[in-house]
Amino acid sequence: MRAVKFLGPRKVVLVDDAPKPVPGEGEVLVQCRYVALCGTNMGPYLGEGRWAGLAEKSPPGWLGHENIGVIVESRAPGWEPGTLVLAHPEDYNGFAEFIRSKAQGLARLPDNPPDLPTLITAQPLATVLRALARTGPVINQRCAVVGQGPMGLIFSQVLARMGARQVIAIDKVAWRLRWASRFGATDVVDASREDPAEAVRRLTGGAMADFVVEAVGQPDAVCASVKLARRLGRLFVFGIPHYDVHEFPWFQAVMSELEILTSNGPECMEYFQTAVDMIARGHVDLGAMVTPRLPWDKAAEAFEMYAHPDQSEDSLKITLVF
Repeated sequence: MRAVKFLGPRKVVLVDDAPKPVPGEGEVLVQCRYVALCGTNMGPYLGEGRWAGLAEKSPPGWLGHENIGVIVESRAPGWEPGTLVLAHPEDYNGFAEFIRSKAQGLARLPDNPPDLPTLITAQPLATVLRALARTGPVINQRCAVVGQGPMGLIFSQVLARMGARQVIAIDKVAWRLRWASRFGATDVVDASREDPAEAVRRLTGGAMADFVVEAVGQPDAVCASVKLARRLGRLFVFGIPHYDVHEFPWFQAVMSELEILTSNGPECMEYFQTAVDMIARGHVDLGAMVTPRLPWDKAAEAFEMYAHPDQSEDSLKITLVF
């Protein structure tokens, strides 16, 4: 079968002889139509920090996990061949033509949706829902979201629709801030031109943010996020770290008595169907971010675009089409 294979930092190739997975008991085999790139792919792609050296040892399809396709073989009761699904690959080898998934990693998609690939945003939306389910209320709260890639944009929209009084979107890439305003941010901060902490202080009248989401995963973004929260505020470190160890402003965090939370793991699959239904019913509007959509043979170009958003305007939830 066809798959993406990592050869090393910034080196991906297409192979057509990858072994086709075999579903076990309670699993299905899905033939993929779409697979989206994720920010979590960038550490391995660039070979940064803790990811250095791992790509060369990886199997075909490694680290893809946002897939839409059709079940072609099933050993899971209730999931029949021909069913259109959002699917989470059991082995995280989702950059491939076929994947195997357990039943709990599936969500049913509506028949004949107007734009099928937009539903791939249900996977990252589910991770946001799971994260927000682990923290307190956001109604009438001042919120700041550091990073306005796909994950940050989803946080900005969901927080706005949940009743946040203010959503301050922060990024170093200027064109992303236009998208942040479109997705519900009340204020935007270009971190390449203005100190984020000073900007948040100005925009909140000195109150600072009640709830801060860090959606980048880089050390500078994590450290900057601490400075945005008010005393007794909350910080959600959501971005997947590129490094096992890095500096952190613990003194300020402790003196401010911040509540610090993280979220990562397969538990997000419990929110897959809810996320799909929210999109299908129009409760969130995320489809515009599924751009660009590139043919399978443009995988190498897609990874380069994702790694360098400053050079790839309006590239957000980049999606490969089979």
